[in-house]
Amino acid sequence: MKINRLKVILAEKSKTNKWLAEQLGKSDVTISRWVTNEIQPSMETFLEIAKLLDVDVKELLNSSK
Repeated sequence: MKINRLKVILAEKSKTNKWLAEQLGKSDVTISRWVTNEIQPSMETFLEIAKLLDVDVKELLNSSK
């Protein structure tokens, strides 16, 4: 089950995993695991990512409907 839409949003914004890793001070491996939905960032981190990508945090999450 995919929980986040990071991969889609990053692509829409023409940003790379590496760019996000640098912005957040995280490793490329961590970002990769988030993007593949292997693990999830904290809500705090989701908010930070939303701000960096200039999107509503809800856009980063798949609705549970």
